Amino acid sequence: MRMIQFLCLIAMPLLLLGADAPEQDDGFVSLFNGKDLSGWTGDVAGYDVEDGTMVCKPGGNIFTEKAFSNFVFRFEFKFTPGANNGLGIRAANGSGNVSYQAMELQILENTADKYKDLHPWQYHGSVYGVVPAKRGYLKPVGEWNQQEVLADGDHIKVTLNGHVIVDTHLKEAAKNGTIDGKDHPGLFRTTGHIAFLGHGDVLWFRNIRVKELP
Repeated sequence: MRMIQFLCLIAMPLLLLGADAPEQDDGFVSLFNGKDLSGWTGDVAGYDVEDGTMVCKPGGNIFTEKAFSNFVFRFEFKFTPGANNGLGIRAANGSGNVSYQAMELQILENTADKYKDLHPWQYHGSVYGVVPAKRGYLKPVGEWNQQEVLADGDHIKVTLNGHVIVDTHLKEAAKNGTIDGKDHPGLFRTTGHIAFLGHGDVLWFRNIRVKELP
């Protein structure tokens, strides 16, 4: 009997570490408390909190109060059909067009018919105007997607639902000019705010967290 109890005590931690167990923080800090928009600035009136998620209802641009340089950023998102948003990184809070004055990674429901003729660098995960992302890894509308963004110097890596869709060095990507043919004066900013860039569509975010790198 004691042996059975002993084996059960060993098995319990292993079960807790299974696929359904909560992710360990591994140095990540939450940027959203699931209750309100503390820690965010900008168009906070255009976003709300529902059942522990951040919802763009729809709204415009919101920015973290804190600025970040090198980091790993993780979040989950869920689309409504045809939804369009963006992830700004190293952005100047509330100043200018983030796509050009800093950097925007597309958050886009690629399957909508209205997007069928976009440029490759406009689809989900792309560094807007600079680096196109691989396509085909978004989950169906209404399901949660998981995304990780590594920003380490000019190295940008985007992993969507376990698949690397962008892995680039910006200096190499833009050495002969950007693929959209436009100036991106903020592409090589070394620090700034993380932002969600609303485009008038409804979608949800949760598990928003960041780990700063040296």
